[in-house]
Order: sequence, then structure tokens, then C-alpha cells
Amino acid sequence: MNIKNITVVGCGTMGNGIAHCFAQNNFEVHLVDISEENLKKARAVIEKNLERQIARSIIGAEDKPEILGRIKTTTNLDAAVKGSDLVVEAASENSSVKESLFKQIDAVAPEHCILASNTSSISITKLASYTKRPEKVIGMHFMNPVPVVRLIEVISGFKTSEETLNVISDLSREIDKVPLPAKDYPGFVANRILLPMINEAIETLFQGIGGVSEIDQMMKLGMGHPMGPLQLADFIGLDVCLSVLEVLHEGFGNPKYAPTPLLINMVQAGNLGVKSGVGFYDYRADRKNPTVAAQFI
Repeated sequence: MNIKNITVVGCGTMGNGIAHCFAQNNFEVHLVDISEENLKKARAVIEKNLERQIARSIIGAEDKPEILGRIKTTTNLDAAVKGSDLVVEAASENSSVKESLFKQIDAVAPEHCILASNTSSISITKLASYTKRPEKVIGMHFMNPVPVVRLIEVISGFKTSEETLNVISDLSREIDKVPLPAKDYPGFVANRILLPMINEAIETLFQGIGGVSEIDQMMKLGMGHPMGPLQLADFIGLDVCLSVLEVLHEGFGNPKYAPTPLLINMVQAGNLGVKSGVGFYDYRADRKNPTVAAQFI
């Protein structure tokens, strides 16, 4: 199967990064969102990230207008999907939202079109059940920041065909990513390992065993992690961390996956990390050099 036209649904951090990667590698992309304002912000983010790539000699200055020219933004999902070879859903990590989108996309997408989800934990088999093409439904779990991190966790549902897996794996390599396969169980591989570690770091803070800086520095200096688990949680989004842990807890029924009370309270309070300006760190004055949030000092 020859994929040329791609639609990305959702223009947030992951969606605009996915659109950026495909456009940079000569694919025509429709970036869809319900908000025209969000689409304008997404395009500005893509332009800024392209400028960073130019400064680092990853692309040439002459490449920028060509890449941007391959990205068309729209609020009309049906019109964008009708000519697509691949649709990548990158909406919020919410089951009902994704299920509704898959129903709508399946109804208008061409018969040959592959439907992928960027979900970090929601069952691909379940999403596929809302379509009439379960063999063409697959997970493409990109990592943040999308233009930088090379991994794509590729998740096959129970009915995903070998052909679909091969097409998506080949496509991932074509955009200079490394596709690694995973089976469709809660959290897949990456988040089944990562989120319990982050949850344990938050519980360690909650119990007063270590401070924010100390916990993160121990994992960076002692374990060789490029970013501490608490700051990583801030970058992922504490609401996303909570959603994934809830999927793990419900899916396995094991108390070891239960979200720590501190995480639940922070999400309820709206302290979601980088996206809200405050999480375990305060990013409002200087995003690149945040300070520990006042409540943890």
C-alpha cells in the first residue's frame, strides 16, 4: 500500500508534532481540530520548531516554506478524511472521545484507509470494534517531543492484519522513526513500565521521604535518566498520567497501579504540569529553568 495523504486529528502537542514529522518527510497532511484558534496556535508551534531545526542544521531555511505548505489545517473532519490513506487520531486520552471519533472517521474514510490512534494506553481492539475495518486499525504511539524522539510503539489489536502492521512499520522507518511492536494490553509496553515508576516517585514525595529536586536528581545522577520522573510527569501532563494509571488499574485490577492521592489532588486542582504552568515545578517565569512549585518547597 502506498501512503501519500495523511490526516492527523487533534492539533495539540502530539498532533502538531506528528503533522510536522510527516510533512517534513514529503507527505501531504491535513491537520484537523474543532477549534480554528487551536489550529493557528498549532501552526505557530510547528513554525517555531522548524526554526529550531534550522538553527541546528537539521533542515535548511529553504525547507521551511515547503514543509509548511504540505500542512493544511481545517475544522472539517469529514472533508479531510475522505481523501486519506492514513488517519492518525491524536485527540485527548479519553475513551469516549476516541470511540466517537473512530465511528465518525470510519464512516467517511476510503475503504483502503488505515486508522491509527496515538493513544498511550486505550485498547486498540476496543477502538477497532467501533469500525467496520478492524483489520486496518492500529496503534501508533509517538513519544514527546515528536520531532525529536525516534521511537514509535506500534500496537496491533486482536484483528489488526499483518499487512497493516507491515505498512505502518515501513512508514515509521520512512519518517526516520524506529517502530517497536507491542501487544494490545493495558499500557502496552512503554507506559506499563513508565507510569508505575512515575506514580511511585509521586508517592515517595507524598510520604515526605524525599523532595522534588532530590527525587529527580537521584534518578538522573544515580540511574542515568535524562529527566527525573516528577519533571517528566509535568511534561507528559499529570492528567494524562492519571488517565493511564486508571486504565492500568482497571485493566489489571492490581492495587499496585492505583494512582497516588497526591496525583489525583493535583489533577483536580488543575496543576497539570507544563501545560498549566504549574505541576511539581513552576514553569511560568522560565519554562527552560523551572523552580520547584511553592507547595513543595
